[in-house]
Amino acid sequence: MIDTSRNERAGRGERAILVGVILPGASYNIDDPLDEIRGLAKTAGLETVGTMLQKRPQVDVATYIGSGKVEELKEQVEAFEADVVVFDSDLGAGQMRNLEKALGAKVVDRTEVILDIFATHARTHEAHLQVELAQLEYAMPRLKRMWTHLSRYKGGIGVRGPGEKQLEEDKRLVVHRIQELKAKLSKIQARKEREVAGRGDFPTVSLVGYTNAGKSTLMNALTDAGVLVEDKLFATLDTRTRKWRFRGGGAALLSDTVGFIRDLPHSLVASFKATLEEARQADLLLHVVDASSPDAEQQVKAVEEVLDELGLKDHPTLLVLNKADRVPDRSFLDVLRARHRDSVAISAAKGEGLEALENAVRVALLESAVDAEVETSVADGRVLSYLAQFAQVHDRTYDEERDRVVLQCRLPRRCLDFLYEHGATVRMKEARAYA
Repeated sequence: MIDTSRNERAGRGERAILVGVILPGASYNIDDPLDEIRGLAKTAGLETVGTMLQKRPQVDVATYIGSGKVEELKEQVEAFEADVVVFDSDLGAGQMRNLEKALGAKVVDRTEVILDIFATHARTHEAHLQVELAQLEYAMPRLKRMWTHLSRYKGGIGVRGPGEKQLEEDKRLVVHRIQELKAKLSKIQARKEREVAGRGDFPTVSLVGYTNAGKSTLMNALTDAGVLVEDKLFATLDTRTRKWRFRGGGAALLSDTVGFIRDLPHSLVASFKATLEEARQADLLLHVVDASSPDAEQQVKAVEEVLDELGLKDHPTLLVLNKADRVPDRSFLDVLRARHRDSVAISAAKGEGLEALENAVRVALLESAVDAEVETSVADGRVLSYLAQFAQVHDRTYDEERDRVVLQCRLPRRCLDFLYEHGATVRMKEARAYA
């Protein structure tokens, strides 16, 4: 965690210099390549006093930016009296150590800032466990540079530690704590899976999207959920589920989820799998996009990459182009809609386009999920495990004489091929009235 206490006592936050390195093939905001890291730094409570941008064919092994730029950066640190240098990249432990020695200031990378924000915004016990796991996995290879005792860990990333003699013992403590956290989160995920799978009365819809795309605003507009809305990155970390009553009759369960971001640390994706269980088992994903952002297309791709990592690449998804009222040029919105023909343009803040969104959701739900009766052998662990993972099972009836089990369930239409391939008998039921 970024240490702001000394500067807060002096009446200001930590003074930061932002550093961006553009490599061949990298995606970035052409107008302001440092726009995202600037937003992350602001959310983390840092005061940006200077910036440095560099184009390189490849990173420097020792310092990431090369000796010449290190000297320029050192001059900026001294001139602006900067406390911390923030890189919009992930640095190796050796690069951080070399940079701190040369600059005489603390150096943090993109992942460290994101972890700090998550730690600050965590509210529930589950979120705290998830963030701590991600922090410790990040810190493991960096213990020499940034160690503080495990009991004080959450007090600050980057704090210099007691030295070399405890390093091996420190590593053992961290490894033990990581194993302990993974065990606790595994139990939480199993419980979440049971909870989500047990919601059989209504179809489920989950909001996903880039951080600050307006997911919480949309949830409030659709359900009067009263979810906190802030103009900050990662304002929402904990999943909330509310009933969405359709104007034309029927309802669905709508869940808000943590926002994604470009190059979201893999450790965070892994740690937050329990929180993202709502999305994994949803009948439909609403991928919310900030249509007014010049980086909208890149943000769509970033979210799709995270969904792919979660195994949700082919999940039924409807693209929602939010903040349509804030698009400076209507042609920009037209281009987005042309590229994504199944999208719906709305303004969650003004309540515009919500009826069209509801109609699109009702159609998508009809197409994406079915009610069915599935019969299989009681010994067919593969089919039963598959249904436990992907279907909402409402009832089970056992035929002991035939060693068969009949399950009444709701499942994604895409699952039917798997069941047919593995010899299960599937009897389709009448479509639900909500669609």
